[in-house]
Amino acid sequence: MTGVGQPPDQDCIFCQIVAGQAPATRIYEDPQTLAFLDLNPINPGHCLVIPKTHHVTLFTLDSATYEAVAATTLKVAQAIQSALQPGGMNIFQANGVVAGQTVFHLHNHLLPRHDNDNLRVEVHGLQPAGVEQLEPIAERIREQLG
Repeated sequence: MTGVGQPPDQDCIFCQIVAGQAPATRIYEDPQTLAFLDLNPINPGHCLVIPKTHHVTLFTLDSATYEAVAATTLKVAQAIQSALQPGGMNIFQANGVVAGQTVFHLHNHLLPRHDNDNLRVEVHGLQPAGVEQLEPIAERIREQLG
C-alpha cells in the first residue's frame, strides 16, 4: 500500500469505510484509494476520493499517495462525466477547520454541476492584487520550496 500515513483512526468514518466497518456506496477501489458516493450529495454523482491510509490533511501526505489520489480522482471524474453528462464539475478538498473540513481524513469532493443548482463556489477576491502586493508573498513561498 502506498503511503505510510497515520494508524487507522477508530473514530474516523472514512477509516471505518475502508475497513468495511461502515457502509458506503463504493464506485471504485484500488490498493491505495477508494471512491464512494457522498451520503449528503449536492447533486447526483457527488462522490469522494480518499487514500486508504489515514492522512488528516494534505500537509502530511507523501507524494506517492497524493499521486494515487489524483489518478483516482481523474479516473472517477471522467466516469462521472461520461455516465451522467453534467454541465460541469468542481473538484476540491478542504484542509483544516478554517477551510471547512468536517471529516478529518483527506478527501477530494467530485461535484457534478448543473445549471441552476444554486451551489456557489467563490475562488477569487473582490479586488485584484498588484505585483507589489504579490511579490513579497511569492518570495516567502519560494524560500520554502528551496
